[in-house]
Amino acid sequence: MTRINSVAELEELRKGILSKKDPDKPCIAICAGISCLGLGNGDVISAFKEEIRKQSLEAEVEVIATGCHGFCEKGPIVVINPEEICYLEVKPEDVPEIISQTVIEKKVINRLVYTDSLSGEKATHMSEIPFYKNQMRVLIGHNSKINPKSIDDYLAMGGYSALAKALLGMSPVQVLDEIKKANLRGRGGGGFPAGSKWETTRNAPGEVKYVIVNAHEGEPGAFMDRALFQGNPHSVLEGLMIGAYAIGSHQGFIYTRHDTPELRKNLDIALAQAEEYGLLGENILGSGFDFKVEVHFDVGIFVSGESSALMRSIEGKAPEPRPKYIRTSVSGIWDRPSNLNNVETWANVPLIIGRGSEWYNSIGTERSKGTKLISLSGHVCNSAVVEVPMGTSLRDIVYDFGGGIPNGKKLKAIHFGGPMGGTIPESLIDNPLDFDVLSKLGASMGAGDMLMMDEDTCLVEVARYFLDFLSGESCGKCVPCREGIRQMLNILTNMTKGKGVEGDIELLEELSEVIGEAALCSLGRSVQKPLLSMLKHFRDEFEAHIKEQRCPAHSCKELIALEGA
Repeated sequence: MTRINSVAELEELRKGILSKKDPDKPCIAICAGISCLGLGNGDVISAFKEEIRKQSLEAEVEVIATGCHGFCEKGPIVVINPEEICYLEVKPEDVPEIISQTVIEKKVINRLVYTDSLSGEKATHMSEIPFYKNQMRVLIGHNSKINPKSIDDYLAMGGYSALAKALLGMSPVQVLDEIKKANLRGRGGGGFPAGSKWETTRNAPGEVKYVIVNAHEGEPGAFMDRALFQGNPHSVLEGLMIGAYAIGSHQGFIYTRHDTPELRKNLDIALAQAEEYGLLGENILGSGFDFKVEVHFDVGIFVSGESSALMRSIEGKAPEPRPKYIRTSVSGIWDRPSNLNNVETWANVPLIIGRGSEWYNSIGTERSKGTKLISLSGHVCNSAVVEVPMGTSLRDIVYDFGGGIPNGKKLKAIHFGGPMGGTIPESLIDNPLDFDVLSKLGASMGAGDMLMMDEDTCLVEVARYFLDFLSGESCGKCVPCREGIRQMLNILTNMTKGKGVEGDIELLEELSEVIGEAALCSLGRSVQKPLLSMLKHFRDEFEAHIKEQRCPAHSCKELIALEGA
């Protein structure tokens, strides 16, 4: 690779890449997302490569392992470009037929295309499948078209043009102002305005400042950041570099999980290729701006995704949180100003700079702009990653994209945000996907994971499960969190066993108040949120476990035994 020294050279390289691409050349894009990997797509990829070798088609047909396509329930997914023919639930034994019939003879194999379970109607192309056609895939849409191990594929899609625009056509303050005008809110949980956060770090005293990608995503049921970062790592890197320029940082960090080997591989390749092209390092695009990135991995505990704990881990220390009154934007890594945003937040930045804040503001609601990646899990027909505009009805997400609740069951509740999120009942699902609306309902959006629960779900057991998870993930540093979680867990466990007593609910509420006020970090101050939201909407279910020794969902085994006694 030849180093790029100017915007003109970048555009010349882009033209050269595009000129070498044959738009009519068949390209087989095989989803290599985490779900499809679990469904055996490795064997499918191998089968395609072997069949192409057998038929001596290496020069005529390209095969790429892409990022997540989103429709996880129907994997392994294979898309034949440029026609965009989409085959679902592909098996290795289907491969010879796909090559001979679709790739060579341009015929569609009807048994492999999407078929509506009710009408029987088929959809051949990806854009025609109901799951895809009603989304707004501005962040994850390139996943099915590019090789995440190829920076040239990203450049061919217009990659790094927003960085060039920022470095050579805008001042740092202008970039910051554009992010503020876009009303971009952090996608990591709190929904805090990203521009204000950047501004705090920029204005903090000290010349050395840091920018960080939080790619930890440790909560159960969350897999949207991994889908984006693994499938299109350069979109996140480009956003990080633009943010660094606006803030005045020359050092970036990426913090991710130690148990994501494919993400790590794609990330290492992306960083190396960006450095070879001179898009990382010194004097990027001849602008005089220097920037480098280091990758750090967690030690396998949930709390290491908390902002101050994450920064201590980067320093080489145990990932223990610091008191929240210490603002990491002012005093973060090595006590220097440090700006932390999650994967999805950074990936929005090139879109805002490239297309403008006015375009971004045209999407979403009054106070929640842009699109949102959502991971759907639990009792839902389609486990998936979807991208929809803010303001989309929760009902549409559950039924149009999620396909509804399996086995003819009724939806009972939706839980947002993992072990520190909140639950709302089915009666509230006509509300929009909106930071402020969900917060008022007691269910903050979190990073965007939605857990569907059917009528047979016991909310007491779900609350107990979350506290059991957190009891093993707390760093144990502060008494309110460590002992508070333990006591709340004991009470809920007793309730599921028919040993609950009058006053337990009130004691849970009192413990929740104390932990929320006295715990050291945001993890400790949020552990009570799932329980409180469930008590708000399903208090009668908790009372039934105590007063009647009965589980309304007929889920708690000990209570079922008592009912039958």
